[in-house]
Amino acid sequence: MSPDKNSPKKNSSEIISSKKLFSSILVVDDAPDTLEMIQRNLAARGYRVYTAPGVMEAIRLLEQSPVDLVVTDLKMPKVSGMELVKHVRENLPDTEVIMVTGYATVEGAVEAVKTGAQEYLSKPFTDEELLQAVKRVLDKQRIRRTQTLSPEKPTPTYGLIGRSKAMEKVYDAISRAASTPATILITGESGTGKELVARAIHYSGHRSSAPFVPINCGAIPQELFESELFGHVKGAFTGASDARAGFFQTADGGTIFLDEIGEMSLAFQVKLLRVLQDKEVFMVGSTRPRKVDVRILAATNMDLPSLVKKETFREDLFFRISVITLEVPPLRERGDDVLLLVQHFTQKYARESDRSVPRFSDDALQAMKSYSWPGNVRELENVIQRAIVMTDGNTIDVPDLPANMRFTAPHEKGLHRTLAEVEAEHIRNVLAGVNGNKTRAAEILGIDRKTLREKLKANPATP
Repeated sequence: MSPDKNSPKKNSSEIISSKKLFSSILVVDDAPDTLEMIQRNLAARGYRVYTAPGVMEAIRLLEQSPVDLVVTDLKMPKVSGMELVKHVRENLPDTEVIMVTGYATVEGAVEAVKTGAQEYLSKPFTDEELLQAVKRVLDKQRIRRTQTLSPEKPTPTYGLIGRSKAMEKVYDAISRAASTPATILITGESGTGKELVARAIHYSGHRSSAPFVPINCGAIPQELFESELFGHVKGAFTGASDARAGFFQTADGGTIFLDEIGEMSLAFQVKLLRVLQDKEVFMVGSTRPRKVDVRILAATNMDLPSLVKKETFREDLFFRISVITLEVPPLRERGDDVLLLVQHFTQKYARESDRSVPRFSDDALQAMKSYSWPGNVRELENVIQRAIVMTDGNTIDVPDLPANMRFTAPHEKGLHRTLAEVEAEHIRNVLAGVNGNKTRAAEILGIDRKTLREKLKANPATP
């Protein structure tokens, strides 16, 4: 996206960076302060930012140089942002849109997403809310573009990386799941790519042009859960100065992805079950239900049947969400996919660091292939990014890998170790893979935190 003599003349507020820029974004708002704030935040993350004070100026810029994403205000003089959304949808099918407004209403949110906006932000919003919305929309765009590439491949990969038999089964399951409206439960360890699988199901089905709304059930405080998912009316509680649409209304016509559904409280499980049965939601503070047409995909790294036995997860809800179950395999069961992922992430982070692509030594590749990857693809990506940043030479060797991975080099393996030593090493690897999170490590190891603490005391060398 480097500028050249044929590029449109950029206004004074366009950000020029010496770093390599990957996605171009047009921000449209008649308020100069808001325009500057959004522009500054996006540019700080490496995006190439254009600005326009109104719809007509934005359309003229788009005619000269289409961008990846348009972030537009709703209420503007002469022509509203809704008209810009319609223009983009009718003329630039590969450009995404985020609608921003200080006059948030449920009806406005629903109309915006149905017109073609992928996200709807209500003012005031935080910097993080803006950046996360942009990331979600551009991730969707990347997946769709990946699906349209390489038509010679008989099996689409939906943005997922891998050619192993385990992943071929996943691709087949995605294709089958996309053709049915059934509720689907995606299972697998943390970091395996469950959200990517959910996005693939959505964008391969007939709802692909409608919103995909991901929700991390473990990240929302329980006291805000109902308001976040179902929305609230004005005056519903202290601080509710305006009505606000919930995730279900935003996803109307599309798909809602409930990640970490095992973290959901029993009280809210009852309300979710009602939504599944009646296809309607009650906004907080309202006595009238609202019909919603959404497909629900859920994901978990927990053993839900065990939670059902412990009565911390409702059995009737479990059966409702698991009409079809799709399991994403852990990285340790995917063979040479590890090497494909190493290649992919090496090229990605070398490009982002504006450096030549380094090579991995044979020993380093063998160490990574032999490693158990308790954090799965997410851990592998972090390892590659760290190696790219911390290594100056053109070759990455075993000493350049994290300390816990060096034990997986071929010369470190053997049959002379005791069971306690093997166990201690595995615990060490798991802890390193989850950045020392003992709760998550205990889940992966299949033990409780108390047992993990006892094992750590018994093996002081294990961090």
